[in-house]
Amino acid sequence: MLKLAIPIVLGEIGWMSMGIVDTMMVGRLPNSARAIGGISLGHMMFYVVAIFGTGIMLGLDTLVSQSYGAGEIEDCHRSLVNGVYLTVVLSPISIGVALLLPFAVNFLHISPDLMRIAVPYLKSLTWSIVPLLLFFVFRRYLQAMNHVWPVMFALVSANLVNIFGNWVLIYGHLGIPALGTVGSSWATVISRTYMACLLALAIFYYDHRHQTGLRDASPRPSMDRIRDLLSLGFPAATQLGVEVAVFSAATALVAKLGAIPLASHEIALNTASFTYMVPLGISSAAAVRVGQARGRGDIPASNRSGWTAIALGAMFMSVMALAFWTIPQWIVRVYTPDPVVIRAASKLLVVAAFFQLFDGIQTVTTGALRGTGDTRTPMFCHLVGYWVLGLPLGYYLCFYRGYGAAGIWSGLCSALILIGLVMLSAWWFKTRTPASA
Repeated sequence: MLKLAIPIVLGEIGWMSMGIVDTMMVGRLPNSARAIGGISLGHMMFYVVAIFGTGIMLGLDTLVSQSYGAGEIEDCHRSLVNGVYLTVVLSPISIGVALLLPFAVNFLHISPDLMRIAVPYLKSLTWSIVPLLLFFVFRRYLQAMNHVWPVMFALVSANLVNIFGNWVLIYGHLGIPALGTVGSSWATVISRTYMACLLALAIFYYDHRHQTGLRDASPRPSMDRIRDLLSLGFPAATQLGVEVAVFSAATALVAKLGAIPLASHEIALNTASFTYMVPLGISSAAAVRVGQARGRGDIPASNRSGWTAIALGAMFMSVMALAFWTIPQWIVRVYTPDPVVIRAASKLLVVAAFFQLFDGIQTVTTGALRGTGDTRTPMFCHLVGYWVLGLPLGYYLCFYRGYGAAGIWSGLCSALILIGLVMLSAWWFKTRTPASA
């Protein structure tokens, strides 16, 4: 599990680091709270749309890993080809919806100063949707066949591309005018294009070296395979969409409180998302290991892989909870020198400490269930936990009890604790039920 998970985890950390670097670098612009708050709104609107398309591609985890476990390499290629076709369909739809979102967000009466930063940021960021979706197709294909090092290298090296792009485009270097926050979004577009191209080269190199037959695979679309992808990917995408949408809604609600609460929310969210990358990487490894074992027909190995991954995720997130509880101000100072923002964000990290363990459990369990082909259980758990319990409770604590951003986070904390316990029970039940074989 560690052999597969560690490169994926490093890749996930590399993925998250790009957003953290963006926040740090725009945080050095004049009026850092407004700059951070503006790009957080832009990110929120972008990911509400993009996460659904990337979530659809999670169906490749199940299809490719089970085919690989069964020794059917040609079927792995078939899933790759049809994943690319699905990208061609999803990309223009995603771009159109992303460009329309600012009109919907205007109804929330968010500060015009923040919207003046968020909208141009979003418009340029939409150019990254096509390479982002292609990257996810290539990544899932490679991971499910145990080729994780190219994924890790692409994500880690893309940070260097992103940092250099931010330095040039945000502040204006090498003769290029300073673009401010919009420069950060263009740096992201460039780095995502780089990642997609690098993984495409890795796939063709591996096929050329090992003669896997990819070049002989049928280039024609298969509606049956696309339906399989959608059948597995749509619930997974809905689950991710529910999760991202609830944090996006939380961002929009906190934005109503002003620039300082929004900046503190963005910093705490970035930090919690960073630690989340480790169980997310373990989750991907769990999906692959469980799926490959299922493809071989080895149910006991499948169950052991799931429990091993859950234990690893729980141990790591317990350590992170302790760090959030004991040294929150040290963590926040990495993002900003503003003492007001430091105090506000530190309070949110203390709240986040309470849900770290449960967030790790629910994330890894989601991957283990996906390896078995179950993407519906996580979807329903997240839908009920976040939208029936978490967000309404957070809204009440924030606006009716006067707890501000900490109230929103307390509501989401309650939801994550519930989701973690229910998802763990679902996996336990699956491993104990003979029908799961």
